[in-house]
Amino acid sequence: MGWSQAGGERDVPMSTAVVEAIAAAERVDPVYLDPPLHEVIDADALDAMFEGTLSAGVVAFEYGAYRVRAHDDGRVELRRPAEPPLE
Repeated sequence: MGWSQAGGERDVPMSTAVVEAIAAAERVDPVYLDPPLHEVIDADALDAMFEGTLSAGVVAFEYGAYRVRAHDDGRVELRRPAEPPLE
């Protein structure tokens, strides 16, 4: 499966954008995500990396079944790694 994109808005904290993207992909309300994002990554640090106009770059991490890439323009990309091949 390729990367799916969400967001692209810098008016919400990056941690919120990530939670909303994963919840949308899972078709659940964000409050039902398990584990909560803050148990997987430091959400405050993630937000701080993308605050202000000088932020630049991409942060990548894994959350549950997803590989997540958070971009400085507010985009969030999600990818489910392919199942390992059967032997």
